[in-house]
Amino acid sequence: MSGRKPGFGRQLADLHRWNGWIVLILTITGLLLAWGAVRGWLDGHFRNPVKQIHIILGVLSGVLILLYIPLMKRHLKQIRQRPKQKGNLSFVMALLVGWLLSGIVLWQIRRFPPEWANGALLVHDLLTYVGVPYIIYHSVTRIKWMKKPERRAIKTSEDSSVPVPRTPEIAAHSGSSREEPAPWINRRQFLKYSLGAALTVAVAPTFFRWLTSNAGSSLTGVPGGMKEVSDETNRMLPNPTPLPDSVNVVGGGAKGRFQVYTVTPLPTFDSATWSFTINGLVEKPANWNWEQFLALARTVQVSDFHCVTGWSVYKNTWEGIPLSALLKQAGVKSTAKHVKFYSGDGVYTDTLTLEQANMDDVLVAVLHDGKPIHRDYGGPVRLIVPKMYAYKSVKWLDRIELIDKEHIGYWEQRGYDTDAWVNV
Repeated sequence: MSGRKPGFGRQLADLHRWNGWIVLILTITGLLLAWGAVRGWLDGHFRNPVKQIHIILGVLSGVLILLYIPLMKRHLKQIRQRPKQKGNLSFVMALLVGWLLSGIVLWQIRRFPPEWANGALLVHDLLTYVGVPYIIYHSVTRIKWMKKPERRAIKTSEDSSVPVPRTPEIAAHSGSSREEPAPWINRRQFLKYSLGAALTVAVAPTFFRWLTSNAGSSLTGVPGGMKEVSDETNRMLPNPTPLPDSVNVVGGGAKGRFQVYTVTPLPTFDSATWSFTINGLVEKPANWNWEQFLALARTVQVSDFHCVTGWSVYKNTWEGIPLSALLKQAGVKSTAKHVKFYSGDGVYTDTLTLEQANMDDVLVAVLHDGKPIHRDYGGPVRLIVPKMYAYKSVKWLDRIELIDKEHIGYWEQRGYDTDAWVNV
């Protein structure tokens, strides 16, 4: 009958097949979103659609879990004498549920405190590093030609065309074959071990880099933050002279690690050619070279830094010029409504309302934890807006313009919220 409900085995097979396809596409889209080699290209073209596909497939994986729950009891009973299958099922279910729950937190990041998002990102990444190689291994080793058992003995026999005398001794052994000892490893085992070794070699270096740079500082509270100044690629001299609170790092040292996201190749800057401009709807437009800019009065603040992708760096000690002081010095005209920020990469821009720009913790920063801000993290000068997600904190800041109409920033054009308030 065409309307008959599929049998139990067919239902399991269908769920398994659909889950396999969903996990495959989730893996591809997840790698595209996270892989630095394609991130710059993707950010400017298809990042938001890829992200939406990733989210939709994640939700569908949750639907498959719900469809499996009514079948689980019978399935477990069916494999109760198969410990390997039970172990595999438990591991895969833990992966899927962990991915789903951490993914929901990252998807709805603005509904959760930053600590939740930080933990969810850690779990999501950890499960990916462990789960994707396991699923690849599980899938490949279960294709038909890998499952077919190999013969474990090499059989030999006398050529039947050669006449053999029928002595009693020979007759006693006629019809039997002589077996040689089985090899210590057969072809199927060799291929499985080789695949496992190849996956380990491919994933282990990246996993350990991730573990030491992200999980280590997040879990242990070891100060993290930015690279050492000795790695600096900018040529900005002289270095800013830190205030006492920066020298003493009053925040105690940043907890967590900054990730490097950029929509262009990383720019470099030289103090001989660098300048900072404030113009637009102001009474006194200004332009400073590096030494003049460093002569402006600075202050020190301690604040947390939150990225909309889920990671955070806590207790940063920033030193810089309050944005409100720069605006006051420039003399904002009454027609100005918004403040537009330009990155020195020549591409990235963003904006704040005049009210937001005058918040007392918005800083044009030159030092982090008492050291110059590394080029990779937005130095020599970057905007810091602690109450908003980091895409508002423009890196490589070199121009501020007062405007009378709202400007749609780089990420806002690609679907991000204009008001990027952090839920704290």
